Amino acid sequence: MTGSLLGPDAPEWADALPRLRHDMYHEPAYVVLDAALYGGSPAAFHYEEDGHVLLVPLIVRQIPDISEKDALSPYGYPAPVSDTDDAAFWSRACASMISTLAPAGIVSVFVRMHPLLPASLDALGEHGCLVRHGETVSMDLTISLDEMWSQTRSDHRNHVNRARRAGTKVVFDDWDRLAEWVAVYHDNMRRVGATDYYFFTYEHLAALHEAVGDRMHLAVALEGDEVVGGNTFFEHDGIATGYVSSTRRAKGRYADEMLYDEVRRFCKARGDTVFHLGGGKGGSNDSLFFYKSGFSPGRHAFHTWRLVTDPVAYRTLVSERRPQADPDDLTATFPSYR
Repeated sequence: MTGSLLGPDAPEWADALPRLRHDMYHEPAYVVLDAALYGGSPAAFHYEEDGHVLLVPLIVRQIPDISEKDALSPYGYPAPVSDTDDAAFWSRACASMISTLAPAGIVSVFVRMHPLLPASLDALGEHGCLVRHGETVSMDLTISLDEMWSQTRSDHRNHVNRARRAGTKVVFDDWDRLAEWVAVYHDNMRRVGATDYYFFTYEHLAALHEAVGDRMHLAVALEGDEVVGGNTFFEHDGIATGYVSSTRRAKGRYADEMLYDEVRRFCKARGDTVFHLGGGKGGSNDSLFFYKSGFSPGRHAFHTWRLVTDPVAYRTLVSERRPQADPDDLTATFPSYR
């Protein structure tokens, strides 16, 4: 049995992926580009034993002013993935992760789980803290288009029909329109007061498309020749997943609902089996979750996994940097020292 921390060019990372049911977030190219946004280093924990493997993509960040580091998931749902559901294997992999990362100076790890991919939650909870936040929404693309439409909430159906009657069109993979849509997206991020991280640039999105090719798509909504909204989304192993989306707000404009409807039709036609919309802000069942839930009855529990690899260093950091926080409470803001 071996556990190791890999860089994105490690052959073990590339060799593991074909053996695992995974998503775009587990691909080295994705992790590399997301790490640049976070200001960290792309990595993956890799564990192999008796022909089975477990992989966890990570971004390793320097903790300010000290030599220690911590790690977190790339943006999205890059959970641990394995080719076995054996709880004992997962438990040994978790123990190996601690014994591998701690000597590397990594104090803690924050991981977003994937609601659609299997994981041994009991083993993860045994070695760290598993927190359930809420639910995510998915659309079943194996059912008929008529069934999809009947599952859509009446207000969304009404808005999609209004958009179509108004002449709104959705165009796929016209990447020459990317810059126009990014301007719409940034306007919306300013409107909602998003943090700097969420202002994905044209350069980042273009580089991501260049890296993953036709597994990433752009859908733009047009009113005449004006881009008024758009979605970027991935396809991987039958799973379609929304990445970044935004629509210019205006009274009587329903391009956003129309985009969701057109994207699911596009993905179904390409043979995908599920379209994962994600959940609310921070995984909560908020107004964004309610909006997404109007497209489908599919629900999935969303968890995060918090792991302290060096308890002594973790407690010291919390005591020095956020003395009001309880270092034993891993369910609150994590890691507590940030």
